[in-house]
Formats: sequence, C-alpha cells, structure tokens
Amino acid sequence: MASRTVAKDIITLRGSAAIVSEFFGYAANSILYNRGVYPEESFAKVKKYGLPMLLTQDEGVKSFITNLTAQLSEWLEAGKLQRVVMVIMSKATKAVLERWNFSIETDSDVVEKGVSREKSDREIMREIQAIMRQIASSITYLPCLDEPCVFDVLAYTDTDVPVPFTWIESDPKLIANPQMVKLHSFDTKKETQAI
Repeated sequence: MASRTVAKDIITLRGSAAIVSEFFGYAANSILYNRGVYPEESFAKVKKYGLPMLLTQDEGVKSFITNLTAQLSEWLEAGKLQRVVMVIMSKATKAVLERWNFSIETDSDVVEKGVSREKSDREIMREIQAIMRQIASSITYLPCLDEPCVFDVLAYTDTDVPVPFTWIESDPKLIANPQMVKLHSFDTKKETQAI
C-alpha cells in the first residue's frame, strides 16, 4: 500500500507509483479472466479494492505480471512512463484482437520538486472500483473471443529510458478500424491512470 508522510491522506511519489503499478497488475488479471484468455479454474478469488478479484494461479503468468509491475513502478517513480497497452492476440495468427490502453499522466512538480498532492485513499479506491467494475462488465458488450489467445504488454516510455534486457522493441500492435470504449480513470494526485 502507499507509504505515507506524517500528514494524513498525502500519498508519496513512491506510494503513488505503487498504487498505479499494483492497479495494473489487478487490471491485467481481470482482463485475462473476463476475456477468457486463460481457463476460469486457473484463477483464485481474492478481495482487493473492496471487490472480489480473480488472480491467475499460473506460475508463468504470475511471474510475468510481478516482473512487469515492478518495472512499471520504477518507470513511474522516475516519471518516464506515458502509457501501458495490454494486447490480446490470436494464438494461431498473432492478429491483435483487443488493445487495452492505460494512459499515464505524471505530475512533473511531483517528480522534479517533490511537491505533495492530497487525496484520500477512500477517493482513490472508489475510482479504482469503478474501473474494475467496467472491466468486469465489458464481457456484456465485447464480442466473444472464440479462439485460443495470448497477451502481451507494451510500455511507452520517454526516449531516454534504457530498455531492460528482458524487454524488446515492438510495433504498436494496432487494430485496423477499431471500435473504442472509454472507461473511467483514477487520479492519485501524483499520476493519473486512465483506460
């Protein structure tokens, strides 16, 4: 959870980066479960953000998401991350079927000057709950994925960020003539996360 200064309801930059990166891990799990990328029985129920959430029990996927969120947190703390995109692709053809775009807005005053912004954990949790509910309800209006799928994650960083050896350069994995659905956003008053 967020590390705090003495003043109540002030989230530090590290705490804010932790909230955003942790959120992405839960959002990724929710998308993988709700879109049927992995079998239902490979997920276990936990409670997070005041909601029942499902987390993958597949060791490879868990490791991938853990490493991913650690790297995202590092880039967030440095103010170098602009966007994270989760793509769902056909396992057979690698055609991109869905793109989940998470835009990041970093407050430069926070990164450069250490300025604190106030926002209660309760407010942040309500905003995150709204996004998680929208992800879960997406199965009612998105078409069924009726073929085996895989996923990948793209990170859009500042150009001066060295690429970790476990990451590779990628094309943007765009969808021709996409239909777009805008979901809610949340703001920690440090970084804003919108999908």
